[in-house]
Amino acid sequence: MNHLYREEICPQIRVSCPHKLCKLSLECSFIQNKDDEGWLSSMFAHKVDARKDAHSNLLSKKETSNLYKIQFHNVKPECMEAYNKMSDEVQKELHRDASYPCEVIGSWNNWYGEQDQAVHLWRYSGGYPALTECLRKLNRNTAYLAFRKERSKMLISRRNQLLLEFSFWNEPASRSGPNIYELRTYQLVPGTMIEWGNHWARAIKYRQENNEAVGGFFTQIGELYVVHHLWAYKDLQSREETRNAAWLKEGWDANVHYTMPLIQKMESRIMIPMEHSPLQ
Repeated sequence: MNHLYREEICPQIRVSCPHKLCKLSLECSFIQNKDDEGWLSSMFAHKVDARKDAHSNLLSKKETSNLYKIQFHNVKPECMEAYNKMSDEVQKELHRDASYPCEVIGSWNNWYGEQDQAVHLWRYSGGYPALTECLRKLNRNTAYLAFRKERSKMLISRRNQLLLEFSFWNEPASRSGPNIYELRTYQLVPGTMIEWGNHWARAIKYRQENNEAVGGFFTQIGELYVVHHLWAYKDLQSREETRNAAWLKEGWDANVHYTMPLIQKMESRIMIPMEHSPLQ
């Protein structure tokens, strides 16, 4: 490249420079004229296609209006047994009352991962109106309010998230045991949920042969761009064999390759069902 050609690209440059284009870009960065700065920045502008719908509408099940809530309770170690017993009694009582449009899908204690933690997955049939109705009724339920007060003495901390289920995942359903459950949690790069869903809509077929896929969810309220995949295995050895078998199927490696860059953080919990959990 000669100097004349470089001056046609950027007339403000009147100094000799090496013949590498990257050096030219460096020299251009020192231009002070605002009009020229605007011209230069336009070279790197990206055109963004307008989104036609929220990812929650594009990825969630259309045939149902279910809303899910996942709870994480960090329990004082000495209180875990009493906590499990109280949870059993209260959940059974709520299930006996058909006027509550909610049900517990599963309740677990962590085995590997964060210790002394209980995880509960609830389903609200009817979406946000059902959630609101349940909260209103529970706030008038004196027995439940007493339970919450007693439970608070057993907890170190607690948090929850509201979730929708991916349209291409299995509908979570009761199953007999014994099983262990793995909750794999992915914190995605903001803006990549649809890309994640597109890859997993194809990849889920590689993980359904052994009936290990329980449910797939993404957050709506709480920590955003979080995905939860729930899997069931007979034991840890079965988990290892099932996961290794997926790598022998053509296409699984491509899914891992393309989804890994979308992940900021990931976590795995191995969980044991509580006695009253519908998922055993």
